[in-house]
Amino acid sequence: MVRRLEERAGATWRVAKRGLDIVLSAAALCLLSPVLLFLASGVKAGSPGPAIYRQTRCGRGGQHFFIYKFRTMKVDAEDGTPRLAVPGDPRVTSFGRILRRYHLDELPQLWNVLRGDMSLVGPRPERPYFVVLIRRRNPDYDRLFAVRPGLTSLGMVRFGYASDLDGMVERSRLDMAYLSRQSALTDLRILAETARVVVKGKGV
Repeated sequence: MVRRLEERAGATWRVAKRGLDIVLSAAALCLLSPVLLFLASGVKAGSPGPAIYRQTRCGRGGQHFFIYKFRTMKVDAEDGTPRLAVPGDPRVTSFGRILRRYHLDELPQLWNVLRGDMSLVGPRPERPYFVVLIRRRNPDYDRLFAVRPGLTSLGMVRFGYASDLDGMVERSRLDMAYLSRQSALTDLRILAETARVVVKGKGV
């Protein structure tokens, strides 16, 4: 009986969470549309190339999807092998540094949330190339595929951007801790922490 009640509560929360994702992401896209246009113009003015780029990430169930971000690097910043951004990375544009510092480059992912690829809160999605590497260090990593990835996460607010594999593994372990704490209160706390991180400009 207790287990059934827990399962029902979990199912109810998943439905409610998806509903909130739709309402809040749609509202944010509408309210922030002038900001999004301004940022897109800044990206275009800062360096040649598109304002928004898409990148393959691993989502719920391990399925691949395209994540959308404001471009913070020069076009063709990678030579074929995925590379993480590091502090002082010369590939990052001047305007891109501002976007990354305040995590503004992630705002286009509100569209991913509205589409259902992502949730507002959940484990951060990684590229397939790095998923393979993380699995070797964290065999339980695939547990994160049980839920939709998030625009923000416990790992993102507590760790931030990862500039190497060690950082990615540490962040993944923080995100795994989220799985056992999922609730409306936990999500609200993570969103509040995210707001503080953004205001303080703690990105890389």
